[in-house]
Amino acid sequence: MPERNVIPSLARVVRGLSLLFWAVPGMLLASTACALDFGWRQFGYGPPLIAGACLVYGITQFRYFQPEEKIWASARHRALLLALMLLALAPVPIWWSRAPEEAFFGHGMLMLSFAGQFFLIALNDVLLRLAAMLPDQTLRSETFFFTRLNTRLILGILAAVLAWLGLPHWNQPPELLLRLQFFFEFTRPWLFVMALLLPVSFTMTLLWKTKEVILHSVFRQ
Repeated sequence: MPERNVIPSLARVVRGLSLLFWAVPGMLLASTACALDFGWRQFGYGPPLIAGACLVYGITQFRYFQPEEKIWASARHRALLLALMLLALAPVPIWWSRAPEEAFFGHGMLMLSFAGQFFLIALNDVLLRLAAMLPDQTLRSETFFFTRLNTRLILGILAAVLAWLGLPHWNQPPELLLRLQFFFEFTRPWLFVMALLLPVSFTMTLLWKTKEVILHSVFRQ
């Protein structure tokens, strides 16, 4: 690709990375605050919808860079599909906060949580593919380490959620598991958010690091 075409596409990548750096924690914060009703009802559907739209727009900025790379394109498409799913499910936390006993909204919250975790995995894969195309060996090594760690953390969270969902179907579970189930039922929103804080913070670190590498190696030479 000619250099005159690479620079504008990298500028879009930087824009997308900057937007995702704020949109990823913003989506977690908006969904949690709306679900637990921390006085965010006065803003209506605005916060989660804006955060979801920023995720979609941030991912779309990557399509201009090396569009002929099939592995890179596949990673982007997966992340974009999950970002669109998060945008579609953005109003669910508000509905669930108004009628938490409604099973339909409860299932929607489960779908939102699963989509959010798979989106983090997909976004880490996008960052890994992007780092592989940038001329910085340190960035590639750090991205490989953190994406692998992030994926394992998120898969561990998913396994814990699936185990919690399957516990009611277990005939005569041990007393310890029954106590854990009661504890999870009482504190599940906070536990879920606290468990996601570490993967989200790692993802934000990779987003910022990748953006800074592009700025220093390309635009500040």
